[in-house]
Amino acid sequence: MFKFFQKTSVIAEFEIIKVFRDPTEIFTRSVQPALWLLVFGQVFARMRITGNVNYLDFMAPGILAQSALFVSIFYGIAIIWERDLGLTHKFLATPTPRAALVLGKALSAGVRCIPLAVIVYILAVLLGVHIEWSPFDLAGVLLMVLLGSIVFSTFSLIIACLVKTRERFMGVGQLMTMPLFFASNAIYPINLMPGWLQAISRVNPLSYMIDALRDMMTGLPCQFGLPLDFTVIVISAVMLLAIGAVLYKRVIT
Repeated sequence: MFKFFQKTSVIAEFEIIKVFRDPTEIFTRSVQPALWLLVFGQVFARMRITGNVNYLDFMAPGILAQSALFVSIFYGIAIIWERDLGLTHKFLATPTPRAALVLGKALSAGVRCIPLAVIVYILAVLLGVHIEWSPFDLAGVLLMVLLGSIVFSTFSLIIACLVKTRERFMGVGQLMTMPLFFASNAIYPINLMPGWLQAISRVNPLSYMIDALRDMMTGLPCQFGLPLDFTVIVISAVMLLAIGAVLYKRVIT
């Protein structure tokens, strides 16, 4: 078990080094959440669709989750690039378990999202969003961002293993990202949705990620409860990691 996590950390470190070599990616990724909070959030705050709740308080955790989703869901394209460069063959030729390869890459996607979380927090403070600053809440937010990133980056890896080409992957990735985002509780409460969309939202892992972030980041009450939120995300991560470990070799076939 120790060797498994050691090999996982080596793969994660290898991926994280890429971020430090090109930190501009962090700033370009931060443009989208900034626009959502500064433009979309300011407009919808006037509509009071969340009753007496400050809409920016409601929306900020959703934008944090959206940022993690958008970074993670297109992470699979790196797998295709690695295949084209011959790196995937080298990874598979090592004694490293495939599960460790997949988990290491998923963890690196989570680390990539942490600077975005910091940027979203800074924007939220500047916009007057109520923030919970207790160490427990901050640690919980980081943990949920990491777990959520693992879920969606592994899902992305699975798509990459199935479609195998960059062009198809970009099309499928865009096709999946927006439904995941809009069929969640990121920018409007579930009770405002039509019945069929509520049903989809309740099986969407992103809804549970946002629900937990909303409680720990801004103190708004959970709809599902923190224990259920973390349980759904952890189970989703484990299932997707297992599938990804099985399919990882298919990216080169």
